[in-house]
Amino acid sequence: MILIEWLLLIFLIVCALAVSISKNLLNSVIIFMSYSLVMAVIWVLLRSPDLAITEAAVGAGVTSILFFLALRKIGQLGHEKENEDPQSQDEIKK
Repeated sequence: MILIEWLLLIFLIVCALAVSISKNLLNSVIIFMSYSLVMAVIWVLLRSPDLAITEAAVGAGVTSILFFLALRKIGQLGHEKENEDPQSQDEIKK
Protein backbone atom coordinates (compact mmCIF):
# COMPACT_ATOMS: atom_id res chain seq x y z
CA MET A 1 0.00 0.00 0.00
CA ILE A 2 2.82 2.40 0.80
CA LEU A 3 4.40 1.69 -2.58
CA ILE A 4 1.17 2.71 -4.34
CA GLU A 5 1.00 5.94 -2.34
CA TRP A 6 4.58 6.80 -3.25
CA LEU A 7 3.95 6.06 -6.91
CA LEU A 8 0.89 8.32 -6.87
CA LEU A 9 2.86 11.11 -5.21
CA ILE A 10 5.65 10.79 -7.78
CA PHE A 11 3.02 10.87 -10.52
CA LEU A 12 1.62 14.10 -9.02
CA ILE A 13 5.03 15.72 -9.12
CA VAL A 14 5.58 14.61 -12.71
CA CYS A 15 2.16 15.96 -13.72
CA ALA A 16 2.83 19.30 -12.03
CA LEU A 17 6.13 19.65 -13.86
CA ALA A 18 4.66 18.49 -17.17
CA VAL A 19 1.87 21.08 -17.02
CA SER A 20 4.42 23.83 -16.48
CA ILE A 21 6.70 22.64 -19.28
CA SER A 22 4.08 21.72 -21.89
CA LYS A 23 3.76 24.10 -24.83
CA ASN A 24 0.46 22.65 -26.07
CA LEU A 25 -2.52 24.00 -24.16
CA LEU A 26 -4.70 20.97 -24.85
CA ASN A 27 -2.03 18.64 -23.44
CA SER A 28 -1.79 20.85 -20.37
CA VAL A 29 -5.52 20.55 -19.72
CA ILE A 30 -5.41 16.77 -20.10
CA ILE A 31 -2.44 16.52 -17.74
CA PHE A 32 -4.29 18.74 -15.27
CA MET A 33 -7.28 16.39 -15.43
CA SER A 34 -5.09 13.39 -14.66
CA TYR A 35 -3.49 15.33 -11.79
CA SER A 36 -6.93 15.99 -10.30
CA LEU A 37 -8.04 12.39 -10.69
CA VAL A 38 -4.90 11.07 -8.99
CA MET A 39 -5.37 13.61 -6.24
CA ALA A 40 -8.91 12.29 -5.74
CA VAL A 41 -7.52 8.75 -5.42
CA ILE A 42 -5.03 9.98 -2.83
CA TRP A 43 -7.86 11.59 -0.85
CA VAL A 44 -9.66 8.23 -0.87
CA LEU A 45 -6.51 6.49 0.39
CA LEU A 46 -6.30 9.08 3.16
CA ARG A 47 -9.89 8.17 4.12
CA SER A 48 -11.36 11.50 3.14
CA PRO A 49 -14.14 10.63 0.71
CA ASP A 50 -15.80 14.04 0.88
CA LEU A 51 -12.63 15.74 -0.37
CA ALA A 52 -12.16 13.01 -2.98
CA ILE A 53 -15.62 13.60 -4.42
CA THR A 54 -15.07 17.36 -4.42
CA GLU A 55 -11.68 17.02 -6.10
CA ALA A 56 -13.07 14.70 -8.76
CA ALA A 57 -16.12 16.88 -9.41
CA VAL A 58 -14.48 20.29 -9.34
CA GLY A 59 -10.86 19.54 -10.25
CA ALA A 60 -11.33 16.98 -12.99
CA GLY A 61 -14.90 17.82 -13.94
CA VAL A 62 -16.00 21.42 -13.86
CA THR A 63 -12.59 23.07 -14.17
CA SER A 64 -11.60 20.88 -17.11
CA ILE A 65 -14.84 21.65 -18.91
CA LEU A 66 -14.23 25.36 -18.39
CA PHE A 67 -10.69 24.97 -19.73
CA PHE A 68 -11.96 23.13 -22.82
CA LEU A 69 -14.56 25.85 -23.43
CA ALA A 70 -11.87 28.51 -23.09
CA LEU A 71 -9.61 26.65 -25.54
CA ARG A 72 -12.47 26.41 -28.02
CA LYS A 73 -13.21 30.12 -27.57
CA ILE A 74 -9.63 31.15 -28.32
CA GLY A 75 -9.35 28.65 -31.19
CA GLN A 76 -6.72 26.31 -29.74
CA LEU A 77 -8.58 23.04 -30.35
CA GLY A 78 -7.42 21.04 -33.38
CA HIS A 79 -10.73 20.75 -35.26
CA GLU A 80 -11.16 24.51 -35.61
CA LYS A 81 -7.89 24.86 -37.52
CA GLU A 82 -9.25 22.46 -40.15
CA ASN A 83 -12.35 24.64 -40.69
CA GLU A 84 -10.35 27.71 -41.68
CA ASP A 85 -10.45 29.06 -45.22
CA PRO A 86 -7.75 27.36 -47.35
CA GLN A 87 -6.92 30.71 -48.99
CA SER A 88 -6.08 32.27 -45.64
CA GLN A 89 -3.80 29.33 -44.84
CA ASP A 90 -1.91 29.89 -48.11
CA GLU A 91 -1.50 33.57 -47.24
CA ILE A 92 -0.13 32.66 -43.83
CA LYS A 93 2.46 30.33 -45.39
CA LYS A 94 3.74 33.14 -47.63
